[in-house]
Amino acid sequence: MDTQSNNRHEYLTLRRELRTNGTSAEATMWSMLKSRQIDGCKFRRQFSVGAFILDFYCPQKKLAIELDGNPHFTEGRNLYDQQRDEILNRQYGIYVLRFENELVYKRPEDVIDKIREALKDR
Repeated sequence: MDTQSNNRHEYLTLRRELRTNGTSAEATMWSMLKSRQIDGCKFRRQFSVGAFILDFYCPQKKLAIELDGNPHFTEGRNLYDQQRDEILNRQYGIYVLRFENELVYKRPEDVIDKIREALKDR
């Protein structure tokens, strides 16, 4: 029996597909996170934890970053995201930061400031 909860093999193809076909907001965010650019912390893209695939994840600080586009702005999806974030926090100790795609484009310095603040708090 496989008891691994991170980057489970059954999600490998989906994680690769999500990295290859990511949104432009994800590409912009990755350019800010890769190569330990923010306080020397390593982030991973499309990292799975349990049954969830996180957009970006810093294992050292247990910090996830999720980017939200239009599909996330419905009442049902908003509730799902909230429940998902609670499960990640309660079961895995992961704190989730959420940013709207537009914020990543229009105010990247604010996004980086919030990430730095969260990293310090972790």
